Formats: sequence, structure tokens, C-alpha cells
Amino acid sequence: MRKKLAAGNWKMNLTPNEARDFAAKLAPKTKGDSDVVFCVPFVSISDVVKAVEGSGVSVGAQNMHFEEKGAFTGEISASQLVGAGAKYIIIGHSERRQYFLETDEIVNKKLIKALEHGLIPIVCVGETLKEREDGITIELVRMQLKRGLLRLTPEDAAKTVIAYEPVWAIGTGKTATSEQAEEVCGAIRTLLEELYGKNTAEQIRILYGGSVTADNASELFAQKNIDGGLVGGASLKDDFEVIAKA
Repeated sequence: MRKKLAAGNWKMNLTPNEARDFAAKLAPKTKGDSDVVFCVPFVSISDVVKAVEGSGVSVGAQNMHFEEKGAFTGEISASQLVGAGAKYIIIGHSERRQYFLETDEIVNKKLIKALEHGLIPIVCVGETLKEREDGITIELVRMQLKRGLLRLTPEDAAKTVIAYEPVWAIGTGKTATSEQAEEVCGAIRTLLEELYGKNTAEQIRILYGGSVTADNASELFAQKNIDGGLVGGASLKDDFEVIAKA
């Protein structure tokens, strides 16, 4: 059985002091059978790591560079994240792809570097509303994953988390139905089996991300191929306690 994972993506919110206080308050409430991770802004990682100590909650980052070090002003490396106490890293979030023009090739480079440093990657894929209306969702997601996971061994693939996030459902209040979400997550599992074999595919956790709330979490996470959620707005509310326990 794959252990459920509730990952909160705090995006560009909360100062370090606010993040520390919120994490300290929320972490004990999320205790249950699921893995829980708070993915916080770079400047808050160390403070949040201290705030959740002993709670079982892990801390992650929202982005990283694929180079080890160098003249990349404003960027942060995998080793710096590990040094700050991060355990997880979100890679290829739709906002990174949309606003910062990240390609599948860049996602792949970041993924390989994250695995080299022992970070647990959460690799995001998903379609826009037009792409869904054009009927190319499955083909698009398969292509994003094939390119994003290029050169990964089965052993490294098994350490990777995949997050399906329909772009049209992020921050809009719209949510894919449980059937729509399960259809795509099932297609992802099928591709993983094609690439790495059934045993490895069954080990990889697949999350749903896209306006996950306290009201819809249980139904979404009950689907066969959905192993938890990558949660945006609701991760900054007390609702995340309900989502984590779902």
C-alpha cells in the first residue's frame, strides 16, 4: 500500500515569522496516517524546520536550480536546500512553467539534480482548459512525463512523486471531478508501468492538485490511483488539517 501524502504549497505567502508561527500551530493538528509536508518560501525553510520538529511533518521548497553552484543570481541550489533542512522539492509547477517559461527539459535537469542530493521531488504535470477542450489531456500529460523523467532509473523513479494539476483548476475554485482526476492519474500510472515496470509503477505516489478543499479531499483521495494532494490555497488555512487526515 502506498502511503498517502498531503503536500501544502504555500507559494509566495507569509513572512518567516508568520510561517514559523503558522507551522507550529498547524503541524500537531495534521498528525495521522499520512505523510505531511509544508513547501514554503526559501526564506522560511529553516524557521519552519525548527517549528515542526518532532511533529512528523516534513518541509519542502517550491523551486531550485539544476546547477550545483555558480553565477546564478537569485537562484538556490539543491545542496543549499538540504543544508537548510528541506526534504522535498516541487519541480515544474504550472506557475513556474507559465510565468517563468520552464520547459520539460529544465524540469528533467532539476529532477536529476534533486535526486542526486536525496531530495524527494514532486514533479508537476497538467493541461490548460483549452488543451482539455481540445481532447489532448492524456497525450499532453504523457509527453510531459516522458520528457520530464528522461534518463531516470527505476530506482530513482520509485523515489519520485508525481502531481497531476489541471492548470484550469488551480486557484480558480474549479476542481476536476473525482472521475476526471482518476482518469488522468490512472493514465499516469499506466505510463509509469510502460517505462519502469509494474512493480515500480505501483510504488510511485501520484497526487492531485487543483483547488483541493476540506469538502472534496476525501472523495478525491479515495480514488484508486490518487495517493494524496498537492494543496495550494487551502494549505494556508486550518482546513489543511482535514485534508491531511483525509
